[in-house]
Amino acid sequence: MAVGVSVHHGLFSRKTSLIYSIPRKIALNGVCIQRAAEIQSVRASTNTAGENQHSEKYCLNLVRSRDYEGFLSCLLLPEEARRSSLALRAFNVELAQVKDSVSQKTIGLMRMQFWKTAIEEIYRDDPPNQPVSTELWKAVKTHGLTKRWLMRIVTEREKDLDDRAYRNLQELEKYSENTQSSLLYLLLECLGVKNVHADHAASHIGKAQGIATCLRATPYNSSRRKVYLPMDICMLHGASQEDFIRGSREKNVRDVVFDIASQAHVHLEHARSFSDNVPAAATPAFLPTVVLEDYLQRVRKADFDVFHKSLLNRNPLLPFQLYLRSWKKTY
Repeated sequence: MAVGVSVHHGLFSRKTSLIYSIPRKIALNGVCIQRAAEIQSVRASTNTAGENQHSEKYCLNLVRSRDYEGFLSCLLLPEEARRSSLALRAFNVELAQVKDSVSQKTIGLMRMQFWKTAIEEIYRDDPPNQPVSTELWKAVKTHGLTKRWLMRIVTEREKDLDDRAYRNLQELEKYSENTQSSLLYLLLECLGVKNVHADHAASHIGKAQGIATCLRATPYNSSRRKVYLPMDICMLHGASQEDFIRGSREKNVRDVVFDIASQAHVHLEHARSFSDNVPAAATPAFLPTVVLEDYLQRVRKADFDVFHKSLLNRNPLLPFQLYLRSWKKTY
């Protein structure tokens, strides 16, 4: 009997273990599936976080290396607008460098078409897998940026691929309005500012920036045997494109620079005439006026010699000057 009981007990135990082993296996499989799903979810979120950091870092490095003054200005913006402003400036850099980086206009047009398509896709919540596009999409989602301003920048940059001098100062001003001013309108949107006086100020600051940028780029462009300065002013003073290509410092060349710089200064002063009605929240977007004013002062001290070596050096006090202007909330 003792043997039978022990056998029976053994059989009972064996049966019991068989009975309970089935749900245990199911439970274990369920745990494994759940763990796998959790791991996959963690990996997906980690990958997403990694991609986010990559795209943000890419834009930051691009702006820092190609638009250092814009980079400094972005750092002084409120935190909620900083990442989006870097995305906008990275977008602007991407477009600005197309003209110099392609050997044929056709290739440049293809690059511009990519950005036109990218903007359309961004507003359909389906941005292309490209760092600047990704960051731009986030900026659009966060601040409800106006599509028209983005498209206007691309369209104007596309026209500029014709690679010719501006026929007159008005043409340069129009180009500056459609590129630099449009960028400022977008920065104002990042700051949550909707104010007609701020928009007027942005329009004139953008024009002044575009004009000054054309002057600042003259030594570089001349070294590549290219001159983009307004032809009407050059003709007025009897200065040829060859004079600029040779780096001439004659009076007629300096007179051309004086007239163009003066127009930039007029726009800057006009923008400041709105300052009493511009909300303080808008002033961070106008920090580039510090850079603009610094260049105009330095070119005046150089007696409007655009090739003077002092103009080629970066102002070491610029970060401090930008910080001071930011603290004062003026432009």
